Amino acid sequence: MFEDPKTNETADKGSYSTFFQLSRKILLAGIGAAVLAQEEIENFVTRMVERGEIAEKDARQLAREIMDRREKMMREWRTPAEAAHPPAATKADVEALTAKIAELNRKIDDLTKKQKSSQ
Repeated sequence: MFEDPKTNETADKGSYSTFFQLSRKILLAGIGAAVLAQEEIENFVTRMVERGEIAEKDARQLAREIMDRREKMMREWRTPAEAAHPPAATKADVEALTAKIAELNRKIDDLTKKQKSSQ
């Protein structure tokens, strides 16, 4: 057992280490896939230039367009995923909601008292 410096919580070292290693591997796999995709695009365009199927200037533009489309698709893909998991509420958000709830409870109590007194 050890204390996590970020959360000041005591955690089982084995489970923390396993989770960290798994997260690290997933992150590295994602980075590797992105690099591999970019290299494949560059290789494809280079082969087209070598075969004379496309001019070098056009090849650079094509590679740039493909990369831009890929980035756009990734942004569009992330947006629904991020919407499904909105960021956690901040302390200020919680405090504001707590104040609003307290205010609404006071109004409910006042209305209940008025209703009882009018009966």
